[in-house]
Amino acid sequence: MIEFRLDTHSGVTTYMQLIHQVHQALRLGYLQPGDQLPTVREVVGKLAINPNTVLKAYHELERDGLVSSRPGAGTFIREKVTIGPHPKHAGLRAGLSRWMQRAREAGLDNGDLRALFEDAMQQDAGDAATGTSL
Repeated sequence: MIEFRLDTHSGVTTYMQLIHQVHQALRLGYLQPGDQLPTVREVVGKLAINPNTVLKAYHELERDGLVSSRPGAGTFIREKVTIGPHPKHAGLRAGLSRWMQRAREAGLDNGDLRALFEDAMQQDAGDAATGTSL
C-alpha cells in the first residue's frame, strides 16, 4: 500500500501532491490494478490534513479513470489502468542511483539534486522541441 508524504516546501498543493504520488507509484509499479489506497481516515491520521483534501484528490483520481470507489470498501486502482512501469525502469534506476551516490559524495544535498535533475529535464525538453541536442 502506498504511504503518502507531504513536502511543505514544494509549493504544490496538498491534494495535488497526493495525486502526483499515486501517478508516480503507478509508473514505478508500486501500485498495481486492484490495490487499495489508504482510507481517508488513515491519510488524515498520518498526515494531519483535512479529510476534504483527501476526498478531493481521490475524486480527481476517479475522474481521471485511475481509481474507483466502492462504498464501504474503499478506493481501489482500476483494473484497466494505462499507466504502468516501463520495462527499462530497473536498469535506468540503477544508473540513477549510481549518479546520486557520486553527487552525494561531491557534497550535494536533496535540493541540489532536485535542481540539477529539473534543469536537465527542462534542457532536454527544450532540445526536443527545437530538434537540437547537446
